[in-house]
This record gives sequence, C-alpha cells and structure tokens, in this order.
Amino acid sequence: MDIDFKDYQLRCELRGHEDDVRGICVRGSEAIATSSRDRSVRLWSLDSNRKFVSSKILLGHTSFVGPLAWIPPNSEFPLGGIVSGGMDTLVCVWDLNTGEKVHTLKGHQLQVTGIVFDEGDVVSSSVDCTLRRWRNGQPVETWEAHKAPVQAVIKLPSGEFVTDTVRGLSVMSGLGILSASHDGSLRLWAVSGEVLMEMVGHTAIVYSVDSHASGLIVSGSEDRFAKVWKDGVCVQSIEHPGCVWDAKFMENGDIVTACSDGVVRIWTVDQNNVAEQQELDLYTSQLSLYKSSRKRVGGLKLEELPGLEALKIPGTTDGQTKIVREGDNGVAYGWNTREQKWDKIGEVVDGPEDSNRQLFDGIQYDYVFDVDIGDGMPIRKLPYNRSGSMFNPDLIMNRLAFLCHIRRSYLVVL
Repeated sequence: MDIDFKDYQLRCELRGHEDDVRGICVRGSEAIATSSRDRSVRLWSLDSNRKFVSSKILLGHTSFVGPLAWIPPNSEFPLGGIVSGGMDTLVCVWDLNTGEKVHTLKGHQLQVTGIVFDEGDVVSSSVDCTLRRWRNGQPVETWEAHKAPVQAVIKLPSGEFVTDTVRGLSVMSGLGILSASHDGSLRLWAVSGEVLMEMVGHTAIVYSVDSHASGLIVSGSEDRFAKVWKDGVCVQSIEHPGCVWDAKFMENGDIVTACSDGVVRIWTVDQNNVAEQQELDLYTSQLSLYKSSRKRVGGLKLEELPGLEALKIPGTTDGQTKIVREGDNGVAYGWNTREQKWDKIGEVVDGPEDSNRQLFDGIQYDYVFDVDIGDGMPIRKLPYNRSGSMFNPDLIMNRLAFLCHIRRSYLVVL
C-alpha cells in the first residue's frame, strides 16, 4: 500500500486514561487497544460518525499494563480477544464480547514485556529473562535463551520468534527486523543478523518502532517525538507533551501514539480526517504550556544545565552524578568507572524550588531530586550538590547494575 506522503497532522485525541499510556495494538483501521500505568486496558472503536470512542474498559491488573496482542475471532472468542501483560507479572486474556477476563496466566517472576498470539497459544517475554508459552490458560513451555531481561518478542512470517534485550521490535515485511534501542538509534536487521540500515535522529531512548506496508517506519522516544522515516531518513518529527512510549501504524497509514500525559493521539495524512483548526491550535498551546513548565528542574534553571556534551568529560569517582539537559528535560547520569562511561539514571521529575540544603539520610545536600528511572520502577530520591561531587552510592550502584543488564544489545531468533 502506497501513501502519498505529506506531513502527518493531528486527527484526534483519545482521552480516558488517568496516567501514562504505555502500549498500543491496532486491528486494521477500525479498532485500537491501549494499556496504561493506570492499570487499565481500553478499547476504542469507531462510532456512527466515524469518530473513535472508548467502547470498553478492561480492569484486572494490579500494576501498570504494557504489551498487548489481539486474538482474532474464533469459537472461544466470537468477537475476538485481547492479551495483556503487566508489571504485576501477570498475563491476562480478555473476551471482547463480554469485556471479562477469562484467564490469568501466572508464572513469570518479573514484569511482562512482550506478547505474541501464536495460532491459539500465547507467548510472553519478561524481565525475568524467560519466554513462556501458554495454551488454554496453562503453561506448556519455558525458554531461557537470554541471560538478561527480555524486552520484546515478535513472530516472523516464517513462524520463528525474535526476542530482544534492547527495547522494541517490529517485522518489516520482505526486508527483516526493526529494533529500537536505548542508544537512541533504530536498526534494520536481516534475519541472519546483518545490519542493513541504521537510523539516527532521536536524542534519548527509543521505546518503540513499527513499519507500514508503504515502507514508512515510525518510532517513539523518551525525547518526546514520534519520528517518521522513509528510506532510512527521518522525514517528520511529531512533537508530544511528554514521553512517547509507543507508536503504531493503522492499516490505512494513520499513526497512533501513546504519551506519558495519558492521551492517545491519532495522526493522519488524509486531509479529510485532519482535526478542526480549533483542536490543532489547542494542541499547539498544550505543547507551549508543557515546554514552559519544563524550564525549571526543581530549583535548577533548565537553560543553565549543561548539554549532552558534558558527558564527554570523564567522571572522577565511581557513582559520581551529573544532571544534563536533554531537550526540555533534566536527566541524571552516573559515572561507571569499570566501563568508563556515563550511565543514565533517569529523568528528574521534581525537586525543591530553592536550595535550602535538603536532608537525605541525615546528610545535607543542595538538592534532593525525585528521579524517574523508568520501566515502572518507583520514583527514587537523588541527593545532589551543585558540584556534582556528592552522591548516594546505593542508589547509583543499584541503578548502574540494572542498566548494565538491560542495555546489552542483541537479538535471539528461536
């Protein structure tokens, strides 16, 4: 399917989730399922006016929900179903006819990161380094191909599974496998493992990647942009008021994005479906308000923070911290002496508005920031002095150990 490419514009905003929208799956151009940190899965379908509306809310997870997969209509599910995975280690199977949960699959020890529906079976991946196959609500097989957290799993047209310890995966029909990485890049791989193309343009972790039959690619990143790629070149950057956790193509070429502001957005190149000018202007205002609100990171002025070039200067002690400016965000890094590099700790999300020497574990610091280390982990406290010379070794070393696991980049084909 060819798309007469023009810039994507906002088609509509889908509001209802109460926290970050984390995952998306689409069915053709008619239905969307989304998952959220608010512990819910929502179904969106077209009404009689061809507008997407919330049609069902699926409740049953006890923590944030991530990956989703459709179940095609069958004898058990006449209207189809949804499979969801969560931070609560559960895989849930839902009947879309009733909106009820029919199976709760227990076995993973840590967060579920990927879901594939495979000819009646469910295959799931997890931070516990395993993949599991489930049939009729029961576990039937476990694979332990990785020695690190498995962040995604997809099924190739050949029937093979591809697993990933980087971030996200997608099949690019006729060409190979797309991967999204913590290093800010996208890569297209041959099934043999050869890198066919690298796409660089994001300035932070890339959480998701998807491709369309037209050859277009879309990616979503912590840098607040969904980027559209054609022939390896970024042809459009779609700005959001928050992290873009997921981005998926619909069959008609429209793009659905999941944002940390709790809003699902659909973007289109079809001028007949573009939102009214008033809605477009409102979205521009949302972006402006968001960016103005990010001009301070706690008590630090954003424009006074060093840029990414500061990370070219080696640290002096293991665990030394540094806060740098990435786009409209302040991001904390810790020095890893063993690997001689700065490892990302997380985004600074809050802190005191003035420096009155904050106490942490009985010690005074210039600032004590709240840091979002991602992946559904609790907000952590980061003590920080303007010199960057004092730190919390437990926080830093725990984070660095975690990052050393999840940032190893390799694919396994099963």
